[in-house]
Amino acid sequence: MTIGAFSRATGLSAKALRSYDRLGLLSPVRVDPETRYRFYGPEQVPRGLAVRALRDLEVPLLEIGPLLDSDPDGVRERLLAHQRRLASRSTELKYALTRLQQLIEGKESLMSDVAVDPVDAATHRRLAVELFNRSWRLLEQESRTPAQDDELIHCAHASRHHWGEVGTPAQLARGENQCARVYAALGRPEPALHHANRCLELVRAGGDGFEDWDVASALEILARANLAAGDASEAAHYAELARAELETTADPDDREVIASQLAELGV
Repeated sequence: MTIGAFSRATGLSAKALRSYDRLGLLSPVRVDPETRYRFYGPEQVPRGLAVRALRDLEVPLLEIGPLLDSDPDGVRERLLAHQRRLASRSTELKYALTRLQQLIEGKESLMSDVAVDPVDAATHRRLAVELFNRSWRLLEQESRTPAQDDELIHCAHASRHHWGEVGTPAQLARGENQCARVYAALGRPEPALHHANRCLELVRAGGDGFEDWDVASALEILARANLAAGDASEAAHYAELARAELETTADPDDREVIASQLAELGV
């Protein structure tokens, strides 16, 4: 089957199929060496339909392959974890819809009272540090449950939120760095790339609190996020930039930490 025929049979666009090929999720059975045309087998149609169904259910792209390749118990566990994610989003949307209805009916006012932060600066700083450290401990676990994966995400974002209230520009950048690291570890490239790019933007903007290793760390996390997205070329590019930046890092311990992180990437 040509890529066009396979696209019509599965409802997956040719662009999506090329992307799935790069990710190893749904590769053609043959690629013509001269024309580079892709050809698929009819036996691949059920997998293509399954991929489309899971994408319609908003299952993250990098989770689909492991899900389809799991045994029935593994499939059920992964679907349950995704169901919990959607349920959490549903609760947030219901709350937003309720608040909107209150505003529409005039039962609340957008300009009523000035919000006062009930949390003092010292508490913000303490929570930012504790949640950041907790996220590192979870990252370093050899295996995590789906609930711990959720906790990992919440800890990283909560830490970044508290730094957003009282932190320096450097602490904000490091919070974005940690969010990107978490999403890369969980195989979620889109948020990983978003937070990695945000980290580099903040580092380049400069401000209080930055040290000579921050640029190298920001470039390393961009390499990691691109690797999670399946773009080895971009990952290698940023890894090379990070290694060059390490030459300007004075403290050998700082250099060793980032160098070991780069070595993990294998690019």
